[in-house]
Amino acid sequence: MPPDPDDVRGPDGLVRCPWSLSAPEYVAYHDTEWGWPVHSVAGLYERLTLEAFQSGLSWITILRKRENFRRAFAGFGPEVVAGFDEDDRARLLADAGIVRNVAKIDAAIANARAVAELGEGFVDLVWSFRTPSPRPGPDEFRAVTPESTALAKALKAVGIRFVGPTTAYALMQATGLVDDHRSDCEVPQEAVLHAAVEAVVAHRART
Repeated sequence: MPPDPDDVRGPDGLVRCPWSLSAPEYVAYHDTEWGWPVHSVAGLYERLTLEAFQSGLSWITILRKRENFRRAFAGFGPEVVAGFDEDDRARLLADAGIVRNVAKIDAAIANARAVAELGEGFVDLVWSFRTPSPRPGPDEFRAVTPESTALAKALKAVGIRFVGPTTAYALMQATGLVDDHRSDCEVPQEAVLHAAVEAVVAHRART
C-alpha cells in the first residue's frame, strides 16, 4: 500500500506509525524493538513487568524510566527478583526513579516467582498465543483480541498478576507475537522477519 501523504514523516523521510513520532524515544523504540520477537525468559519478564507498570500511565513515562527499572529489578532476572524480600520491597517503594505503586511492585515480585518456576516454559506459554495476521490498515486499531484475552487468562492460571486482556495485547505487540506496525509504515518488515528467525533459532538451541 502506498504511504498516506497525510501522514507525518520522520526526519529521515520515512512514514512510521503515527504514535512513534511524538518523542525521540518513541522513534528508537518503534524502529528497533517494538514488534521484534523476544524469546528469552528475562526479556519477556521485563516486557511483562513494564507493560504492567504502564497501566494507567503513558508509555513514554516507562521508557524514560526504563534504565531505572532495570537497576531496581536486578536487570529483570526473574530468579533474582523472585528472591526479593521485605527490604527489597521497601527499597522499591522508596525509589523515585521508578513508578512507586504498591500493587504493581508486589505483582512484579510475585510474577518473577511464577516465571522463575516456569523457566523456559514461560516462553513456550506466551508464544503459544502467537497470532500471524496482516498489518493493520491506517484506520484500524486493536487493543484487545480473543487471543490476548486467552493469554491473560492463561497467565493468571499460572500465578501471574496485573495482566488483563489489554495489557496482554500490549505485550503481544511489543514482543512480536503480532505485527501491529501499520500497513503503510516503512520500517522494513524484512528486518523484523530476520529478527524473528534469529530468535527462533536461538530459542531452539537452548531447548
